[in-house]
Amino acid sequence: MPTRVTVDPVTYCWWDTRVTSSTQKWFRRLGTVVSSLCTVAVVASACGTAPDNGGTLPMQDPADVSAKVAGIIKKMSDADLAGQVLMPFAYGRSATDVSAGTAAGNKALAGVDTPAQMIEKYRLGGMILIGFGGNDPTAANQPVNNVESPEQVRALTGGLQSAAARLPADVPLLIGMDQEFGVVTRLSTGMTTLPSAMTFGAAGDPRLTEVAWRAAGLELAAVGVNVNFAPVADVLGPAGSSVIGSRSYGSDPKAAGEQVVAAVKGMRAGGVAATLKHFPGHGHTAADSHTELPVVNQTRQLLDSDDLATFKAGIDADAPLIMSGHLDVQAIDPGVAATFSKKVLIDLLRKEMGFQGVVVTDGMNMAPAMKVPPGEAAVQALLAGNDLILMPPHVGKAHQGIVDAVTAGTLPRARLVEAVGRILSLKLGFGQAAAPALSTVGTHQQEVAPLAAAAVTVLRGACGKPLVTGPVRVTASAGRDKARNRLIEALKRNGATVVETGGSVVHLVGYGDAADDLSAAAAVTVHMDVPTLLAKSTSKVLVATYSSSDLSMDGLAAVLTGKAKPTGRSPIEVTGLPRTTCA
Repeated sequence: MPTRVTVDPVTYCWWDTRVTSSTQKWFRRLGTVVSSLCTVAVVASACGTAPDNGGTLPMQDPADVSAKVAGIIKKMSDADLAGQVLMPFAYGRSATDVSAGTAAGNKALAGVDTPAQMIEKYRLGGMILIGFGGNDPTAANQPVNNVESPEQVRALTGGLQSAAARLPADVPLLIGMDQEFGVVTRLSTGMTTLPSAMTFGAAGDPRLTEVAWRAAGLELAAVGVNVNFAPVADVLGPAGSSVIGSRSYGSDPKAAGEQVVAAVKGMRAGGVAATLKHFPGHGHTAADSHTELPVVNQTRQLLDSDDLATFKAGIDADAPLIMSGHLDVQAIDPGVAATFSKKVLIDLLRKEMGFQGVVVTDGMNMAPAMKVPPGEAAVQALLAGNDLILMPPHVGKAHQGIVDAVTAGTLPRARLVEAVGRILSLKLGFGQAAAPALSTVGTHQQEVAPLAAAAVTVLRGACGKPLVTGPVRVTASAGRDKARNRLIEALKRNGATVVETGGSVVHLVGYGDAADDLSAAAAVTVHMDVPTLLAKSTSKVLVATYSSSDLSMDGLAAVLTGKAKPTGRSPIEVTGLPRTTCA
């Protein structure tokens, strides 16, 4: 009989006395397995907000889980095993109904017409969904946009899972998405939109972070996504890696680690597996790993104190996945991308740091990984210690390369079985829980709003009184109309008089802007991304929101009009400015 856990209606983290301490320890270690064995994805370590559908969670004995995984693997051919370690993208917003152009894209990628056929032909273990906007620093390796709305994504994921159900393995797909929020947001229409990671860092309250990420997890689960490639655990270095930027929680490893832990717990409570990325740390690099191989020049001592500290915190919080980065880590294995480095992924991550979950590559269609053919790259990645191969540039070649390597003995079958075992445990954890109702999507603004408001930071100007008085005019750099219009609406709701000419100017800048995008006429300049540009502004008042989300604009309006005190603190240093003027 399954053990049962009774969850306290206030803290939601009480164990039933029948659960032994050793079993509790196992569940914490294998957090990836817990939530599928529950009616909702909440475990003992995910304290905080109540689950939406009850507080009594059925658990299974770990030995039963291990036996189930072993039984599934025993029935798998080499081709089945090879498919389970692949998570490609596919063209099309439907699993089965595609246009001629979409079919052509899938034929070039995998020799099939539809996403469902791709799953069935290659016995795939997972699929990643893609969508991107104009400010997305990851757009270089995103060749398709197959997310449109919650309803469309729910139908797509349902069709993908139906295809997987026809496979002999009879296990669900892992369906992943890079829903980091901020500049990397795959699905925004109809969703409750969280602000950027740097916004969480500025708010500095892990409790708010956990609540917000639980809300996001519930909504992702509702549309059929069970793996989120977030949070970004990269600690931002002094140079401020442009490809990471506001995707990072900040420059303080301890504070960023607390945010990472809260995000992992929140997503788990919402029913989604979190992924720490980009191991062993992309925040101190200058190059963009989408187009070239960045060099990490940190000494081993600095790696331990800065870059690795957040990953250690996430591992201790039972993060179920870690993404390896296309990074040349000079202190560990110089000249070799971490994706293909046993020293990084086995010696450091597995043996030294004790990570037991799934290691997933970054996109294998990124430039550093495409220096070798897809089949060879997939095999090398597995031999280095990765378990899941993300976005291979050619699905058929990657699959055949793995099968051929097992046949030839260059890829030990035991290594492939090990990887599949971890993936199946993850699927038993997050792939079989019942999805929340689609009606829950877009309903969690109240849970996220306090976080966005708490992050608003004044770096120049008085604290505790209105920052604008009299008529206000809102201007913005090019492409910021959505944020500008939301701020205007929010200012009016807070009693401000907004005019089209004259008035005190509030000027918005954001991701990718430079000194030419600043306004000399602005009384207030607001940065909606990494706020380093504020050092060049002459405005009397400087404010950072770190995000252009609707809720961030609402919080900004309350601060500008004096209805709320700015409680944020910049999680990075801005030259010549304090972290906040509100001590």
